[in-house]
Amino acid sequence: MSHSDPITAAAALLHAQRVAHRQAPFPDWKARRDRLARLKQLLLEHETAIEDAIDADFGGRPRAETQIAEVFPSLGEVRAAMRGGRRWMKPRGAWVSKWFLPARAWIMPRPVGVVGIIVPWNYPLYLAIGPLAGALAAGNRAMIKLSEYTPAFSALFQRLVAERFQPEEVAVVTGGPEVAAAFSALPFDHLVFTGSTSVGRKVMSAAAGNLTPITLELGGKSPAVVAPGYSIERAAARIMMGKLLNAGQTCVAPDYVLVPREQLDAFVDAARRRARAMYPAGLADPDYCSIVDARQYARLAGYLDEAAGAGVPPVELFDGPARDDAAHRLGPVLLVDAPRTLTAMRDEIFGPILPVLGYERVEDTVAFVNGMPHPLALYWFDDDAKRARWALEQTHVGGACINETLAHVAQEELPFGGVGPSGMGHYHGKWGFDAMSKLTPVFRQSRLNGMGLFMPPYRPAARRLLELMKRL
Repeated sequence: MSHSDPITAAAALLHAQRVAHRQAPFPDWKARRDRLARLKQLLLEHETAIEDAIDADFGGRPRAETQIAEVFPSLGEVRAAMRGGRRWMKPRGAWVSKWFLPARAWIMPRPVGVVGIIVPWNYPLYLAIGPLAGALAAGNRAMIKLSEYTPAFSALFQRLVAERFQPEEVAVVTGGPEVAAAFSALPFDHLVFTGSTSVGRKVMSAAAGNLTPITLELGGKSPAVVAPGYSIERAAARIMMGKLLNAGQTCVAPDYVLVPREQLDAFVDAARRRARAMYPAGLADPDYCSIVDARQYARLAGYLDEAAGAGVPPVELFDGPARDDAAHRLGPVLLVDAPRTLTAMRDEIFGPILPVLGYERVEDTVAFVNGMPHPLALYWFDDDAKRARWALEQTHVGGACINETLAHVAQEELPFGGVGPSGMGHYHGKWGFDAMSKLTPVFRQSRLNGMGLFMPPYRPAARRLLELMKRL
């Protein structure tokens, strides 16, 4: 791609992919599987280099964390597509209305064409591979726009993709905000965007100019609710694990916690014990991730300064230093009973800051959740299965875990997506295949049929038949 004019180069890539799609609009399974196999080999052969690049971009991200949150789920998505793709692409039978028998009907999944994928910085590998696996299994070409905030990974992944794929199969685009804006305005056949709600609005607006179908994976304030009677220790362990993975820079990280008011102090103590057990060396622990850059670090530090100024002193969970400005490392912090006027209670936090609020009645938790924009995830901790089911019925969320956090994202058999401000559409596994396919309805008329009865001029027999049909 030309470095002098990446926007023009991206448009040229789209043209080349579109021409290639027209020449081979319905790749057979052998061709699709070959592309997926090349993608799998890319991951397996270059895992260490990928982990090193992401570590460099973050200024310190544990190798094990990249394996857990990026490499393994990426391989899982590719393998699920290789395992199920041949079955997913087969025509699917459909019933024919009795009045049209003996005609036949079926649904034919067909590639949409060229899929655009816009990837954020927080999980640059997984959030590229997940949509890409679905796009390739569905027989599409794909263009991927990587984040300018992960330059080492972006340069590496662009090179690795170019080594294994022809540019008319899969291509990687890099560049800053102006390239991203132009990319989202290209006339793709489907566009997948993962990122913030505010940028998602702009991407959707740009895609609307081309009537491009879009899958938006956004974020929002995903709540964790500890129901009465549930073990505070168990809840704190799972919530802190979900919150501190990638130092909270996860779209489905718990964004605030609701606990019975009489157990607020117990939760704070349990969270502190768990954080110190997970990261014994505190801020210097090699298993604890840095904030990706100074810009994001300053934003999070601003949340804490605002809270302190409003009379909500941050409760630091690590021993020793809580901040390292030069290395943009920020220890986990609780904001106990934070008022809703704080920015940390209005915006998605995307960092290791966790408001913890007390409640009087369990019904109040549902009212609180429903009073916020629809979140990407709900984490409900409860030993009462009936009450947990009630909570799921009463809230409107993108996905949910009961007695766990984050784990629903790693299930290839579950659709992943938001609702309203937290996103639209689904992908993962067969859901991604369907999202990036046109499920084409096909009706085949039989040689013997009664349609001639309903052609003008309308005879009495046709009118009598219509009256009969209305009653049956």
